[in-house]
Amino acid sequence: MSELFSLAGDNLLSPIILSFALGLFAALARSDLSIPEAVAKGLSIYLLFAIGFKGGASVADYGFDARLGFSLLAGVILSALLPLIAFALLRLMTGLSRLDAAAVAAHYGSISIVTFVAATSVLEGRGISSEGYMVAVAAAMEAPAILSALWLVTRGSGGDGRGMDSKLMREIMLNGSIVLLVGAFVIGWATGEDGLAEISSFIVAPFKGVLCLFLLDMGLVAGRGLRGGSGILRPGVLAFGVLMPLIGSGFGLAVGAMLGLSLGGVALLMVLSASASYIAVPAAMRVALPEANPSIYLTLSLGVTFPFNLTLGIPLYIAIAQTVIGG
Repeated sequence: MSELFSLAGDNLLSPIILSFALGLFAALARSDLSIPEAVAKGLSIYLLFAIGFKGGASVADYGFDARLGFSLLAGVILSALLPLIAFALLRLMTGLSRLDAAAVAAHYGSISIVTFVAATSVLEGRGISSEGYMVAVAAAMEAPAILSALWLVTRGSGGDGRGMDSKLMREIMLNGSIVLLVGAFVIGWATGEDGLAEISSFIVAPFKGVLCLFLLDMGLVAGRGLRGGSGILRPGVLAFGVLMPLIGSGFGLAVGAMLGLSLGGVALLMVLSASASYIAVPAAMRVALPEANPSIYLTLSLGVTFPFNLTLGIPLYIAIAQTVIGG
Protein backbone atom coordinates (compact mmCIF):
# COMPACT_ATOMS: atom_id res chain seq x y z
CA MET A 1 0.00 0.00 0.00
CA SER A 2 2.85 2.37 0.82
CA GLU A 3 4.30 1.67 -2.64
CA LEU A 4 0.98 2.68 -4.21
CA PHE A 5 0.83 5.95 -2.26
CA SER A 6 4.45 6.69 -3.14
CA LEU A 7 3.83 6.08 -6.84
CA ALA A 8 0.62 8.13 -6.76
CA GLY A 9 2.42 10.98 -5.02
CA ASP A 10 5.27 10.94 -7.53
CA ASN A 11 2.77 10.90 -10.39
CA LEU A 12 0.64 13.72 -9.00
CA LEU A 13 3.69 15.92 -8.49
CA SER A 14 5.14 15.33 -11.96
CA PRO A 15 5.23 18.25 -14.44
CA ILE A 16 2.95 16.27 -16.76
CA ILE A 17 0.11 15.88 -14.24
CA LEU A 18 0.54 19.38 -12.82
CA SER A 19 0.24 20.81 -16.34
CA PHE A 20 -3.09 19.04 -16.73
CA ALA A 21 -4.18 20.28 -13.29
CA LEU A 22 -3.30 23.85 -14.28
CA GLY A 23 -5.50 23.64 -17.38
CA LEU A 24 -8.34 22.05 -15.39
CA PHE A 25 -8.16 24.78 -12.72
CA ALA A 26 -8.02 27.55 -15.32
CA ALA A 27 -11.13 26.25 -17.09
CA LEU A 28 -13.13 25.71 -13.89
CA ALA A 29 -12.11 29.19 -12.69
CA ARG A 30 -13.28 30.62 -16.05
CA SER A 31 -9.85 32.00 -16.92
CA ASP A 32 -9.34 33.20 -20.49
CA LEU A 33 -6.27 30.97 -20.82
CA SER A 34 -6.44 29.00 -24.06
CA ILE A 35 -4.24 27.11 -26.50
CA PRO A 36 -4.91 28.08 -30.15
CA GLU A 37 -6.57 25.22 -32.00
CA ALA A 38 -3.82 25.07 -34.63
CA VAL A 39 -1.16 24.80 -31.91
CA ALA A 40 -3.09 22.08 -30.06
CA LYS A 41 -3.45 20.12 -33.29
CA GLY A 42 0.27 20.50 -33.95
CA LEU A 43 1.07 19.18 -30.48
CA SER A 44 -1.15 16.12 -31.00
CA ILE A 45 0.44 15.44 -34.40
CA TYR A 46 3.90 15.59 -32.83
CA LEU A 47 2.96 13.20 -30.01
CA LEU A 48 1.34 10.66 -32.32
CA PHE A 49 4.29 10.73 -34.71
CA ALA A 50 6.88 10.45 -31.92
CA ILE A 51 5.23 7.58 -30.07
CA GLY A 52 4.54 5.71 -33.31
CA PHE A 53 8.08 6.15 -34.64
CA LYS A 54 9.72 5.09 -31.36
CA GLY A 55 7.43 2.06 -31.15
CA GLY A 56 8.26 1.01 -34.71
CA ALA A 57 12.00 1.38 -34.08
CA SER A 58 11.68 -0.77 -30.96
CA VAL A 59 9.86 -3.48 -32.89
CA ALA A 60 12.57 -3.42 -35.57
CA ASP A 61 15.12 -4.01 -32.84
CA TYR A 62 12.93 -6.68 -31.18
CA GLY A 63 11.83 -8.56 -34.30
CA PHE A 64 8.46 -10.13 -35.18
CA ASP A 65 7.51 -13.25 -33.24
CA ALA A 66 4.47 -15.16 -31.98
CA ARG A 67 4.17 -13.02 -28.84
CA LEU A 68 3.77 -9.89 -30.95
CA GLY A 69 1.12 -11.58 -33.10
CA PHE A 70 -0.81 -12.86 -30.09
CA SER A 71 -0.57 -9.42 -28.41
CA LEU A 72 -2.12 -7.76 -31.47
CA LEU A 73 -4.90 -10.36 -31.55
CA ALA A 74 -5.52 -9.94 -27.83
CA GLY A 75 -5.78 -6.16 -28.30
CA VAL A 76 -8.42 -6.58 -31.01
CA ILE A 77 -10.43 -9.00 -28.86
CA LEU A 78 -10.26 -6.70 -25.82
CA SER A 79 -11.37 -3.73 -27.89
CA ALA A 80 -14.36 -5.66 -29.22
CA LEU A 81 -15.32 -7.19 -25.86
CA LEU A 82 -15.03 -4.23 -23.47
CA PRO A 83 -17.85 -2.19 -25.11
CA LEU A 84 -20.25 -5.09 -24.48
CA ILE A 85 -19.38 -5.01 -20.77
CA ALA A 86 -19.57 -1.21 -20.70
CA PHE A 87 -22.97 -1.29 -22.41
CA ALA A 88 -24.38 -3.77 -19.88
CA LEU A 89 -23.08 -1.63 -16.99
CA LEU A 90 -24.52 1.56 -18.45
CA ARG A 91 -27.95 0.00 -18.89
CA LEU A 92 -27.80 -1.29 -15.31
CA MET A 93 -26.40 1.84 -13.61
CA THR A 94 -27.84 4.72 -15.64
CA GLY A 95 -31.01 5.78 -17.40
CA LEU A 96 -29.27 6.25 -20.75
CA SER A 97 -31.08 5.14 -23.88
CA ARG A 98 -29.78 2.19 -25.86
CA LEU A 99 -28.37 4.56 -28.48
CA ASP A 100 -26.49 6.78 -26.00
CA ALA A 101 -25.29 3.77 -24.01
CA ALA A 102 -23.87 2.17 -27.18
CA ALA A 103 -22.14 5.42 -28.17
CA VAL A 104 -20.56 5.74 -24.70
CA ALA A 105 -19.58 2.05 -24.68
CA ALA A 106 -17.62 2.46 -27.91
CA HIS A 107 -15.33 4.96 -26.19
CA TYR A 108 -14.51 2.45 -23.44
CA GLY A 109 -13.34 -0.26 -25.81
CA SER A 110 -11.16 2.03 -27.86
CA ILE A 111 -8.14 3.76 -26.32
CA SER A 112 -6.76 7.14 -25.27
CA ILE A 113 -3.36 7.49 -26.89
CA VAL A 114 -2.50 10.42 -24.58
CA THR A 115 -3.15 8.27 -21.49
CA PHE A 116 -0.92 5.63 -23.07
CA VAL A 117 1.82 8.19 -23.69
CA ALA A 118 1.56 9.52 -20.13
CA ALA A 119 1.81 5.98 -18.74
CA THR A 120 4.86 5.32 -20.93
CA SER A 121 6.51 8.45 -19.51
CA VAL A 122 5.74 7.36 -15.93
CA LEU A 123 7.24 3.91 -16.58
CA GLU A 124 10.34 5.42 -18.15
CA GLY A 125 10.74 7.75 -15.20
CA ARG A 126 10.74 4.74 -12.87
CA GLY A 127 13.16 2.78 -15.04
CA ILE A 128 10.54 0.17 -16.03
CA SER A 129 10.93 -1.07 -19.60
CA SER A 130 8.13 -2.36 -21.81
CA GLU A 131 7.70 -4.05 -25.16
CA GLY A 132 8.11 -1.53 -27.98
CA TYR A 133 5.31 -3.13 -29.95
CA MET A 134 2.69 -2.02 -27.40
CA VAL A 135 2.12 1.03 -29.61
CA ALA A 136 1.04 -1.37 -32.36
CA VAL A 137 -1.39 -2.96 -29.89
CA ALA A 138 -2.72 0.52 -29.14
CA ALA A 139 -3.34 1.15 -32.85
CA ALA A 140 -5.08 -2.23 -33.18
CA MET A 141 -7.47 -1.32 -30.35
CA GLU A 142 -8.82 1.86 -31.99
CA ALA A 143 -11.46 0.51 -34.39
CA PRO A 144 -13.01 -2.80 -33.13
CA ALA A 145 -14.91 -1.03 -30.34
CA ILE A 146 -16.75 1.10 -32.90
CA LEU A 147 -17.94 -2.03 -34.71
CA SER A 148 -19.16 -3.52 -31.42
CA ALA A 149 -21.17 -0.37 -30.68
CA LEU A 150 -22.80 -0.47 -34.10
CA TRP A 151 -23.67 -4.13 -33.57
CA LEU A 152 -25.33 -3.26 -30.25
CA VAL A 153 -27.48 -0.57 -31.88
CA THR A 154 -28.38 -2.69 -34.92
CA ARG A 155 -29.25 -5.63 -32.67
CA GLY A 156 -31.57 -3.39 -30.65
CA SER A 157 -33.35 -2.14 -33.76
CA GLY A 158 -34.05 -5.64 -35.03
CA GLY A 159 -31.52 -5.38 -37.83
CA ASP A 160 -33.29 -2.45 -39.49
CA GLY A 161 -31.08 0.26 -38.03
CA ARG A 162 -27.62 1.44 -38.78
CA GLY A 163 -25.10 -0.65 -40.62
CA MET A 164 -21.68 -0.34 -42.08
CA ASP A 165 -21.27 1.68 -45.25
CA SER A 166 -18.29 2.96 -47.22
CA LYS A 167 -18.41 6.41 -45.60
CA LEU A 168 -18.31 4.98 -42.10
CA MET A 169 -15.59 2.47 -42.93
CA ARG A 170 -13.50 5.28 -44.35
CA GLU A 171 -14.09 7.38 -41.22
CA ILE A 172 -12.98 4.50 -38.99
CA MET A 173 -9.98 3.18 -40.92
CA LEU A 174 -8.67 6.50 -42.26
CA ASN A 175 -9.16 8.53 -39.11
CA GLY A 176 -6.21 10.91 -38.95
CA SER A 177 -4.94 9.72 -35.57
CA ILE A 178 -4.93 6.08 -36.70
CA VAL A 179 -3.23 6.86 -40.01
CA LEU A 180 -0.53 8.97 -38.35
CA LEU A 181 0.12 6.50 -35.53
CA VAL A 182 0.30 3.48 -37.84
CA GLY A 183 2.23 5.38 -40.52
CA ALA A 184 4.86 6.63 -38.06
CA PHE A 185 5.11 3.12 -36.65
CA VAL A 186 5.81 1.71 -40.12
CA ILE A 187 8.46 4.39 -40.77
CA GLY A 188 10.13 3.61 -37.45
CA TRP A 189 9.96 -0.11 -38.20
CA ALA A 190 11.48 0.38 -41.65
CA THR A 191 14.33 2.64 -40.51
CA GLY A 192 15.02 0.97 -37.17
CA GLU A 193 17.38 2.22 -34.51
CA ASP A 194 19.48 4.07 -37.11
CA GLY A 195 16.45 6.12 -38.12
CA LEU A 196 15.62 6.84 -34.48
CA ALA A 197 19.17 8.02 -33.79
CA GLU A 198 18.98 10.31 -36.81
CA ILE A 199 15.99 12.28 -35.49
CA SER A 200 16.28 11.61 -31.74
CA SER A 201 16.92 15.29 -31.02
CA PHE A 202 13.45 16.00 -32.42
CA ILE A 203 11.30 13.15 -31.07
CA VAL A 204 13.09 12.07 -27.88
CA ALA A 205 14.51 15.11 -26.05
CA PRO A 206 11.51 17.51 -26.45
CA PHE A 207 8.87 14.81 -25.93
CA LYS A 208 7.95 15.40 -22.28
CA GLY A 209 7.90 19.17 -22.69
CA VAL A 210 5.48 18.91 -25.60
CA LEU A 211 3.39 16.45 -23.59
CA CYS A 212 3.12 19.02 -20.78
CA LEU A 213 1.74 21.65 -23.17
CA PHE A 214 -0.68 19.15 -24.71
CA LEU A 215 -2.00 18.12 -21.30
CA LEU A 216 -2.40 21.75 -20.34
CA ASP A 217 -4.78 22.02 -23.30
CA MET A 218 -6.49 18.74 -22.35
CA GLY A 219 -7.05 20.13 -18.86
CA LEU A 220 -8.71 23.20 -20.36
CA VAL A 221 -10.96 21.02 -22.54
CA ALA A 222 -11.85 18.66 -19.68
CA GLY A 223 -12.61 21.56 -17.34
CA ARG A 224 -14.95 23.17 -19.86
CA GLY A 225 -16.68 19.83 -20.36
CA LEU A 226 -17.18 19.37 -16.62
CA ARG A 227 -18.43 22.93 -16.26
CA GLY A 228 -20.95 22.57 -19.07
CA GLY A 229 -21.99 18.98 -18.42
CA SER A 230 -23.07 19.21 -14.78
CA GLY A 231 -26.67 18.45 -15.72
CA ILE A 232 -25.87 15.04 -17.21
CA LEU A 233 -23.35 13.90 -14.58
CA ARG A 234 -25.80 12.00 -12.43
CA PRO A 235 -24.37 9.66 -9.74
CA GLY A 236 -24.75 6.51 -11.86
CA VAL A 237 -23.05 8.11 -14.86
CA LEU A 238 -20.20 9.44 -12.72
CA ALA A 239 -19.75 6.05 -11.03
CA PHE A 240 -19.52 4.35 -14.42
CA GLY A 241 -16.76 6.76 -15.50
CA VAL A 242 -14.59 5.48 -12.64
CA LEU A 243 -15.79 1.87 -12.36
CA MET A 244 -15.38 0.92 -16.02
CA PRO A 245 -11.65 1.79 -16.15
CA LEU A 246 -11.06 -0.43 -13.12
CA ILE A 247 -12.92 -3.31 -14.78
CA GLY A 248 -11.08 -2.78 -18.06
CA SER A 249 -7.71 -2.73 -16.32
CA GLY A 250 -8.55 -6.07 -14.71
CA PHE A 251 -9.09 -7.61 -18.14
CA GLY A 252 -5.83 -6.05 -19.35
CA LEU A 253 -3.98 -7.51 -16.36
CA ALA A 254 -5.33 -11.01 -16.97
CA VAL A 255 -4.58 -10.95 -20.70
CA GLY A 256 -1.11 -9.42 -20.22
CA ALA A 257 -0.20 -12.08 -17.67
CA MET A 258 -1.40 -14.87 -19.98
CA LEU A 259 0.67 -13.43 -22.84
CA GLY A 260 3.76 -13.38 -20.65
CA LEU A 261 4.37 -9.66 -21.11
CA SER A 262 6.93 -7.81 -19.01
CA LEU A 263 5.90 -5.72 -16.02
CA GLY A 264 5.86 -2.59 -18.20
CA GLY A 265 3.94 -4.37 -20.96
CA VAL A 266 1.27 -5.60 -18.55
CA ALA A 267 0.93 -2.13 -17.03
CA LEU A 268 0.51 -0.56 -20.48
CA LEU A 269 -2.08 -3.15 -21.53
CA MET A 270 -3.96 -2.35 -18.31
CA VAL A 271 -3.81 1.36 -19.17
CA LEU A 272 -5.03 0.73 -22.73
CA SER A 273 -7.92 -1.42 -21.47
CA ALA A 274 -8.82 1.19 -18.85
CA SER A 275 -8.73 4.27 -21.07
CA ALA A 276 -11.49 5.87 -23.10
CA SER A 277 -11.13 7.39 -26.55
CA TYR A 278 -11.83 11.07 -27.15
CA ILE A 279 -10.30 11.45 -30.63
CA ALA A 280 -11.04 8.54 -32.99
CA VAL A 281 -14.36 7.32 -31.57
CA PRO A 282 -16.13 10.72 -31.30
CA ALA A 283 -15.23 11.38 -34.95
CA ALA A 284 -16.71 8.03 -35.96
CA MET A 285 -19.81 8.48 -33.77
CA ARG A 286 -20.64 11.74 -35.55
CA VAL A 287 -21.03 9.70 -38.73
CA ALA A 288 -22.29 6.38 -37.36
CA LEU A 289 -24.67 7.53 -34.59
CA PRO A 290 -25.42 11.22 -35.19
CA GLU A 291 -28.50 11.05 -32.93
CA ALA A 292 -26.37 10.12 -29.89
CA ASN A 293 -25.72 12.95 -27.45
CA PRO A 294 -22.03 13.99 -27.71
CA SER A 295 -22.18 15.92 -24.45
CA ILE A 296 -22.65 12.62 -22.64
CA TYR A 297 -19.86 10.58 -24.20
CA LEU A 298 -17.36 13.44 -24.43
CA THR A 299 -17.94 14.58 -20.84
CA LEU A 300 -17.58 11.02 -19.55
CA SER A 301 -14.47 10.08 -21.53
CA LEU A 302 -12.64 13.40 -21.34
CA GLY A 303 -14.09 14.99 -18.19
CA VAL A 304 -14.27 11.96 -15.87
CA THR A 305 -12.29 8.93 -17.02
CA PHE A 306 -9.32 10.80 -18.50
CA PRO A 307 -8.56 12.82 -15.30
CA PHE A 308 -9.11 9.72 -13.15
CA ASN A 309 -6.67 7.64 -15.18
CA LEU A 310 -4.12 10.42 -15.41
CA THR A 311 -4.01 11.21 -11.69
CA LEU A 312 -4.92 8.00 -9.84
CA GLY A 313 -5.42 5.23 -12.39
CA ILE A 314 -1.91 5.01 -13.87
CA PRO A 315 -0.11 4.66 -10.51
CA LEU A 316 -2.78 2.19 -9.36
CA TYR A 317 -2.40 0.00 -12.46
CA ILE A 318 1.41 0.01 -12.20
CA ALA A 319 1.24 -0.89 -8.51
CA ILE A 320 -1.17 -3.77 -9.19
CA ALA A 321 1.01 -5.01 -12.06
CA GLN A 322 4.06 -4.93 -9.77
CA THR A 323 2.17 -6.93 -7.15
CA VAL A 324 0.96 -9.57 -9.60
CA ILE A 325 3.87 -9.77 -12.04
CA GLY A 326 6.69 -8.77 -9.70
CA GLY A 327 9.58 -6.42 -10.38
